[in-house]
Amino acid sequence: MKNNRGQLAKTTGQKIRNVRSALPPVASRFKRPSTKIQTEEALENVPRITNETVAEHREKILKGGRKYRYPLEHSKHKIVVVSTALLTLGIIAFVVSTCLSLYRYHSTSLFMYRVTQVVPFPVAKAGKNWVSYESYLFELRRYVHYYETQQKVDFTSESGKLQLAMYRPKAMEQVVNDAYVKELAHKNGVTVSDRDVEDAITMLRIENQLGGNNKELASVTKKFFGWSLNDLRRELKQELLAQKLAATLDKAAFAQAEQILAQLRTGSDFVALAAQVSDDATTKANGGQYTDAAITLNSQEVPPVVVRALATLKPGELSNVITTPTAFEIVKLLSVEDGKYKAAHIQVQFKDIKIYIDPLKKSEPPQYFIKTAS
Repeated sequence: MKNNRGQLAKTTGQKIRNVRSALPPVASRFKRPSTKIQTEEALENVPRITNETVAEHREKILKGGRKYRYPLEHSKHKIVVVSTALLTLGIIAFVVSTCLSLYRYHSTSLFMYRVTQVVPFPVAKAGKNWVSYESYLFELRRYVHYYETQQKVDFTSESGKLQLAMYRPKAMEQVVNDAYVKELAHKNGVTVSDRDVEDAITMLRIENQLGGNNKELASVTKKFFGWSLNDLRRELKQELLAQKLAATLDKAAFAQAEQILAQLRTGSDFVALAAQVSDDATTKANGGQYTDAAITLNSQEVPPVVVRALATLKPGELSNVITTPTAFEIVKLLSVEDGKYKAAHIQVQFKDIKIYIDPLKKSEPPQYFIKTAS
């Protein structure tokens, strides 16, 4: 047994020595190859690209990149599709909820009003013209604001709801009539200038004794109607358009004013003619003389357009026919002192605009998209 073990150990030792003798020395095994050798080995592994193989190598490179590119493009496409679908659903939901609020529940909230200022939802059709929901809410919210803030009406109460229901048809009629006025004004070439609007602002400020600028007027307008000064200008512009249109369409009234002017220019007595034909009941008995003996732009009785006409006259002279918001006027300057005028006038009122709207409404009846009757 001992001989066998000795023989095995001897044989194993000889094998180990043979393996070690086949290996290079330890120093040479761990010696780092020179830079030159490394470069040569690296160059041997780099594929050589020639004119004949450039297409092949290009395809290999692109093929390696496609496995990253295609999944990314697919993900982007999916994101775009999902985002578009969500956005479309959001828009549809918004439109549906807005339509329900406006056309079914008749909301007058500030949010809904802001929405109608951006999106032109129609509330009616007057002839060939659409009436915006915004214009209807503009009129209705003015009424609500006044009664809530000044009369302390609770429009959530039963009596408040009844009061609002009674006003809704009036607000609708007003905006529909405004649409017919705009149609007739367009046909007849009638417009309102910024100067006309500022004159109306001035008259409103003077009549209500609201100072020498628009600051106090803006405050009062906001308090009573919830309007900005631009909202007030918008309302006045619509009123002036109706008035100028009525003046344009009332040919008979204008012809009468022209006839009166012709009589005056041929020597007729102003005092006698004023007493006979003037439509101003407060001045006709006094020969048409204004009660304000010192007329200026701040006079409450005289429109600014008349004051400007007086500034062009000499004492004793007559103006041409002047169109004011409600009538045709002929004025005579009696005297002037320090920019203050004393004058008399003859007034010929023109017909209300409804005289011209009603036939149009009959020939082109309005269509309503909400029910406003209580």
